Amino acid sequence: MHLPWHRGRADDDAATSTGSADLDVSVAPPRAPSVTVVPEAAVASAAAVAPPAPSPPGAPAVPPAMQLAGAWGWRLLVVAGCLAVAGWLIATLEEIVVPLLIAILICALLQPVVRLLTRRRLPHWLAIIIALLGLVVVVGGLLVLVVTQVRAGADDLTAKGVASYDALREFLRTSPLQLTDREFDQYVGQAGQALQDASQQILSGVAAIGSAAGHVLAGGLLTLFATIFLLIDGRGVWHWVVALFPRAARPAVDGAGLAGWQTLASFVRVQVVVAAANAVGIGLFAAFLGLPLAIPIAILVFLASFIPVIGAIVTGALAVLLALVVAGPVQALVMLGGVLIVHLLEAHVLQPLVMGGAVRVHPLAVVFAVAAGSLVAGIPGALFAVPTAATVNVMVKHVASGRWRAAVEGPALPDGTPAKGA
Repeated sequence: MHLPWHRGRADDDAATSTGSADLDVSVAPPRAPSVTVVPEAAVASAAAVAPPAPSPPGAPAVPPAMQLAGAWGWRLLVVAGCLAVAGWLIATLEEIVVPLLIAILICALLQPVVRLLTRRRLPHWLAIIIALLGLVVVVGGLLVLVVTQVRAGADDLTAKGVASYDALREFLRTSPLQLTDREFDQYVGQAGQALQDASQQILSGVAAIGSAAGHVLAGGLLTLFATIFLLIDGRGVWHWVVALFPRAARPAVDGAGLAGWQTLASFVRVQVVVAAANAVGIGLFAAFLGLPLAIPIAILVFLASFIPVIGAIVTGALAVLLALVVAGPVQALVMLGGVLIVHLLEAHVLQPLVMGGAVRVHPLAVVFAVAAGSLVAGIPGALFAVPTAATVNVMVKHVASGRWRAAVEGPALPDGTPAKGA
């Protein structure tokens, strides 16, 4: 039995339930929150610029600058430790490292020749043999020419040297200095002792080359075999080296290595051109002055110019000294002017024209690299310092630029995002 007021309440309850049902049907279920995918590079850059985490309660407050300095400090210590270990390994294995480095330089020099001969439809092995024999003939011919010229002009050079020595003694005796023969002999003895000390250092550097190779024959054989294998299958050797690194680091290592190899090859070819220009220029000035050993001076300048800046300066000073002893002070000044002109043309015309911006190393960096290399490893260090600095510079820039990421992420879409599936 339903009373009227019961009927009204029931109608209200039915209406309420009907409205609730209609409300449940009309309201859509909540959607899942959208997830924004942040690239790893953006996360890394945000982490790099993020401020340091606050110190826990009760801990002594460390200034942000000190935290930043500490973070950089331990990273620099790790890098310095790795460099120290690498240097120790190179010094321990120098009997293998030095021939390998020489082989890499020779390979960088001969690879364009081998490629040119291969394009002429010669077999690859025959092109390698021709290139190696050509290098041996050129170097051997230069050494034979130096020995022949020195042997032919030794007597004349000795006679002129003795005459210049006597003239210098007489000049100092009658000059306002009024040097006696005893004082002159004392100064000459001191100069001879200094020269002897310097020659001992030079000989120690030469001995370092011999000890680095173990033996002249053994070092030559190691260099020859390494050069042959690098010319035959250099790409395979490099792929084997890249495979030693973790998979995630291989694109960066491969790209940096290829960039470094191109820089090294360009550097070696440019140094050959620069050395030839220095030798021709200084040799022509020596021949113009009538010096007896013009050709050996030019060849010595050519060989020493492979040690950038320092080698050319030392051989130029030797040419000026020879002109002073043989010809006189006026000819020595002319020779000094010629050496300066040649070096200025090399630094401001030839190197920018031939080298360009790919292999350019600042002269101050060259001087300090050669000084550090000679201090650490003698003549081998001075020889390999600048090529190593130029190659490492390009490799570090390549890794820091991030261009190697294109090989990992694949091609980019027009809006700059990586392609799907890359």
